[in-house]
Formats: sequence, structure tokens, C-alpha cells
Amino acid sequence: MSKSTIRYSGRTRARAIKTFLGQFLGYGGAQLGLLCLVFFLVTAAMPNILVGPLQTAINATGDFLAPPSGQHLLGTDEVGRDVLNLVVHGARISLTIALLATVISLVVGTTVGMTAGYFGRWVDVWLMRLTDFFFVMPSFVLALVITPVVLEVMGRGREILGFRPSLFVILVVIGMTSWAFVARVVRSQTLSLKERTFVDRARVAGSSNFSIMVRHILPNLVPQIAANGALVVAGAIYVETSLSFLGLGDPLQPSWGTLLSLAQRAGAASAGAWWYLGAPGVCVLTVSLSFVLIGNALDDTFNPRRRVIP
Repeated sequence: MSKSTIRYSGRTRARAIKTFLGQFLGYGGAQLGLLCLVFFLVTAAMPNILVGPLQTAINATGDFLAPPSGQHLLGTDEVGRDVLNLVVHGARISLTIALLATVISLVVGTTVGMTAGYFGRWVDVWLMRLTDFFFVMPSFVLALVITPVVLEVMGRGREILGFRPSLFVILVVIGMTSWAFVARVVRSQTLSLKERTFVDRARVAGSSNFSIMVRHILPNLVPQIAANGALVVAGAIYVETSLSFLGLGDPLQPSWGTLLSLAQRAGAASAGAWWYLGAPGVCVLTVSLSFVLIGNALDDTFNPRRRVIP
């Protein structure tokens, strides 16, 4: 390939990226979602710098369920810990679990959907029946069943990839039970793509099925995977929050769901400690809404049929 061809290809790619960003950022929802998401990602990346080390009952500096003040901007919890400190540290746990679970979901869903759509016949039938099963698989029941077993086998003190066992189980359960929707979307797109001319040319050229799927079909699936991935993150945050609220979280690595669970156990609602419940609750809603807005904007950008022409 000549230098002029490479230079032309680079300019074309840069022009395409610029056009995409212009269309994507043209949506107000995308701008708002990205702004909120960047804020929470920065917060989760440097909690120690922003609010100091995670407070415990030993080094708590406040009174029992003290309301917001100059010293404690979001008040304190039932043992005097600063709620702002807990929320900022909880952001890292909640976002990390949601993002890693989404990666697992996208990898599994893309693999299943692309395999079913490309090969068809009995492969498609069996993989889609498996997908239908996971559509109705209750994440809560699965987590409630396997978490005690994992904790009994591995012990509560040992960490797995930096996570304590209960959080690691939540991460895996969310990832393994939220891929069915992605698989359905990828399958439908693969059924269309495998009939395109460029796939026929690749077959004639002697490319293997694996090569065709990875080099020719998968790149054309990226827009749909990205758009649906943002929505999967939003769902993963809700599931993680719900499971942690049920008591499957770890107080030593508190997520937003764990904080809501602790607030409920401490009677924050009856005591009028709205800040204890409100702070993590607003964070969950804001981050989930941000991913939904980004996902919708990506879908509108990639899908010409949904694009709104001013």
C-alpha cells in the first residue's frame, strides 16, 4: 500500500470520526449524559484525593445521623461516618462492578448472537433457546443461592481479582444473566450482514468462518454493540444496587446499594435522615440516566431511521 493511499485512508477515517462526534454531540441528551458520566468517573478514580481514606466506625468524626453541615456536607450515618466520604468511595465499587459486568455481558452476548446468526440451523435453534432461558433467569434468586456457597468455600476474607467474594459473585451473576438482549440484537444484525457481498467475497477468497466473523462481520456490529452496551450498564447498576440492598454487598467495600441497605437497617427513613438515603439514591438514578441518554444518542446516531433531522 502506497503512502498516498495510507494518507488518504487516514484522512477518511478522521473525517468519519469527526462527522460521528458532530452528530453524537449534537444531541442534548448525549451532552448531559457525558457531563454527568465524566463527573462520576473522575470521582470514582480518585476518592482518596477528594475525600480522604474510607471512613470506618473507628475513625468516624461525626455524631449519630447528624444532618448536613459545613463539616459534613451530606451529613453522617448511624455510626458518625461522613456520608459524602462513603458515597464517593461507593462510586468506585458500583461503577467498577457495573462496567465489568457489562463487559462480560457484551462478550457473551456478542459471541452467542454472532454464532447463532452466522451458522443458523440447529446452532441457531439451540443458542436461541439458551438465550430465551436467560431472558427469564432471575439474577436475584441466582445470587441468593450461590453467594453463600461461594463464601463458604472460599471464605469471607480472601479477595478475588481485588473484590471480596460477595461482590465478585454479584459481578459474575450480573454479567452472566444480562447478555440475552445483546445476543438477540447481534443475531438479527448478523443474519443481515452474512448475506452481504463482502462476506461472499471473503468466502470466495478462502477466508475461514472464524476470520469472516471477526474481521468482516464484527466491525459492522460495533455500533449496535456500543449503543446497547450503554443501556446494559444502566441495567447492571440497578441490579447491583438491588442485590446489595438485599444484603449481598460488603460493608468493607460499600457500594451505593450497600449504603442504601445500611441506611434502611439504621432506620434512616423513620429518623428523618433523608441525606443518608437520598445521596446514594440520587447517584444511582443520575448515573443510570446518563448511560440511558448516551445509549439513546448512540442509537440515534448510528441508526439513520431514528435520526432526527432538524
